Amino acid sequence: MRIVSLLILCALLITAYRSVQSSPHGPGLKVSCKNCHSTTGWEFDRKVYSFDHNTTRLPLTGQHAQLNCRECHISLVFSEAKFNCIDCHKDVHQSTVGSDCARCHTPNSWLVSNITELHRMSRFPLLGAHQTADCILCHKSENPVRFDVLGVNCIDCHRSDFMATTNPDHIQAGFSEDCTICHKINAFQWEGSGINHDFFPLKLGHSIPNCNDCHKSGNFNDLSPDCYSCHQQDYLAAKNPDHAGSKFSTNCQTCHSLNPGWKPATFDHSSFPLTLGHASVDCASCHKNNNYTSISAECSSCHLTDFNNATNPDHKLQGFPTTCTICHTTNPGWSPASYTQHDTQFFPIYSGRHRGQWSSCADCHIQPTNYKAFSCITCHEHSQANTDGHHREVRNYTYTATSCYSCHRNGSGGD
Repeated sequence: MRIVSLLILCALLITAYRSVQSSPHGPGLKVSCKNCHSTTGWEFDRKVYSFDHNTTRLPLTGQHAQLNCRECHISLVFSEAKFNCIDCHKDVHQSTVGSDCARCHTPNSWLVSNITELHRMSRFPLLGAHQTADCILCHKSENPVRFDVLGVNCIDCHRSDFMATTNPDHIQAGFSEDCTICHKINAFQWEGSGINHDFFPLKLGHSIPNCNDCHKSGNFNDLSPDCYSCHQQDYLAAKNPDHAGSKFSTNCQTCHSLNPGWKPATFDHSSFPLTLGHASVDCASCHKNNNYTSISAECSSCHLTDFNNATNPDHKLQGFPTTCTICHTTNPGWSPASYTQHDTQFFPIYSGRHRGQWSSCADCHIQPTNYKAFSCITCHEHSQANTDGHHREVRNYTYTATSCYSCHRNGSGGD
């Protein structure tokens, strides 16, 4: 009896062993059967299914989560299951975009919502009007989902536009087939604001909407960038000042910017700086009779009347030089005036003991009609008797200003 029991047990063990060896899932499966099957039978039971498919090379997300297992696991040997998209899905693009479906598609849907972003990673980013263009307008083939590699130069798609354009005639004008020279790739139209005119910026007064206003001949290659070539009539007609009569330079940008109406105009007056009193003077006040080329830079050429009419001191009577800058700056009204050479050529009044001790020239030069005459004793209130007493031993001494100056040339008591 005991021997019979042992034989039955061995038979059961052999049967169980053979059953494991013949598992439809293959010999390498290490997942517990109860993760998919119940004790009521070997059929797959979703109520007890607890296998984490995210641990495999193909997580079940999106549309994959709705599939029946047998749609992918045809042989039930799970190790034989494919995980690349192309293994299960037919390539409707016919190898024109590669085999990695995940570059454009997600498991949620075959629809592509980020075409612009995808194109940024390609050789031809979608900018301007290309953002709104239908794919089949560029990717033309017998299959609407076949995306053959296209040329990335504008002329590859727009040669017919280039050939058919008559305003301007691109062929006759000899335009380059590099469309980006004139057209911006991020524009939404071929003309107007879409023109790339950076080689001659269309701004301010040049922001002209109609090309033919400048390109009158229809030849878009024969215009010069020189202002005078277009604005000769403006130059000849200008009367305030008379440009032609004054022989102004035809280099317009010397004075003008691109402001509409040519105003305001400015001139680099560094050859004769317009400072202080000269800064607010109208051009015609100096450039009389439209003389803008031969006017002298000498002060007296404009201010000789001021020189002749000056009475305090009388410049003409005193024989002052007409080199006004010796005493004057461009301060309005000619004042304050200072004769800085007084210290080096005559008596020191800006340095030494007399510095700051006088208010005006008339303090010493008491005769307005004669600046060669001067007085020391009007300021130095000496008693003549005392002064004479101090100078008894001085040869040729006299109580006069010129006598003081003959000995005291630096204004101090010891010289």
